[in-house]
Amino acid sequence: MSAPVRNQPETAAEQLVEVAAPSRRRGHATLVIGVILTSIVVVTALVSLFWLPYPLSDISGGRLEGPGSAHLLGTDRLGRDLMSQLMAGARIALTVGAGAVLLAGTLGTLVGLAAALAKPWVDDTVSATLDVIIAFPVLLLAMLVVAVQGASLGSAILAIGLAMSAVIARLTRILSRRVLQEQFVTAARTSGTRLPGIVGRHILPNIAPTLAVSLALQFGVAVLAEASLSYLGLGAPPPNASWGRMLQEAQGTVLTAPVGALAPGIAIIALVLGVNFLADGLREFADPTRRGSR
Repeated sequence: MSAPVRNQPETAAEQLVEVAAPSRRRGHATLVIGVILTSIVVVTALVSLFWLPYPLSDISGGRLEGPGSAHLLGTDRLGRDLMSQLMAGARIALTVGAGAVLLAGTLGTLVGLAAALAKPWVDDTVSATLDVIIAFPVLLLAMLVVAVQGASLGSAILAIGLAMSAVIARLTRILSRRVLQEQFVTAARTSGTRLPGIVGRHILPNIAPTLAVSLALQFGVAVLAEASLSYLGLGAPPPNASWGRMLQEAQGTVLTAPVGALAPGIAIIALVLGVNFLADGLREFADPTRRGSR
């Protein structure tokens, strides 16, 4: 008797689906992990709006106490509860990240659209300027802005948002110019559609998915930049709690009280990994080629 023959894909489309299946599963798993990690931080930040184990200014705890029933994560060198600072730090990280991404997305999209729709010499000038700005690290540009504005929560949002807007502007310009070369845009122009209509009906809907993924990635950059600014003393001043400042204050006692450094470090890693996994998962759905394989 002949051995049974395993069914093989009969068409190229079926072969493509089989090859793309592992990628889809990885994308779904990445998206789920990203949602879980990000949700934990978001829920913690929301809870901190209404309840904290101890007020941030409470120094009634003993110095450098270990984790226990009174203080779940212990206390810092001033006797402040680490859990309360960690929860409030989640709120600061999300506030700065969301504010910076909103500013970068708005300003970057407007500049990118203006460059793509402008005359060639204007487009070339804007493009060269964006390349120069992008050559500088986000943290360095943010430090320059904060040095001028002064250390505050608003200055951190403004500094990080302005520094990231150049990346969004360049991406918007590239995507917009690509859409402007499509035949449906040419047909819209021929039919008499005005520029605002072309932007609103054709350009923005086509570039929005890719921009959303890029902004999600920039959110992680903003969180790291905020933590770095706070670590250097250029972030939100006390009594605001910040994960970066918690790291800076705990560096001298990391051997005797390691939780003070481990807790904010793990929180930063969890949030940055969460938003990056979320962005990577969203890319699976925003990429037309991958979407088509499903």
